[in-house]
Amino acid sequence: MELSEKFSFQGEIDVAAGAVVSKQIIKNEKGNVTLFAFDKGEGLSEHTAPFDALVMIIEGEAEIIIGGTSHQLKANENIIMPANVPHALKAVQAFKMVLVMIKA
Repeated sequence: MELSEKFSFQGEIDVAAGAVVSKQIIKNEKGNVTLFAFDKGEGLSEHTAPFDALVMIIEGEAEIIIGGTSHQLKANENIIMPANVPHALKAVQAFKMVLVMIKA
């Protein structure tokens, strides 16, 4: 990504058949911003992260399970996944999301 240049998250990544695609936008010692594209039915299995993470859905629909509770999110909806709480993601429809994780 070029600094100080306008861009659209939606135009920076494409959904690939049967896959999860990711692209790092920013990564440094303070945290990272990653763009993801999930094909329908694809997902990430349950895991934990040591920091809170903000998920912003920019296209499509996802199921995000946090601590055993299911959340259905669509484009322009967001959720914060708390640190050290198990979470998983699954594409209800093909979807794109931005993941922001800021380290303490």
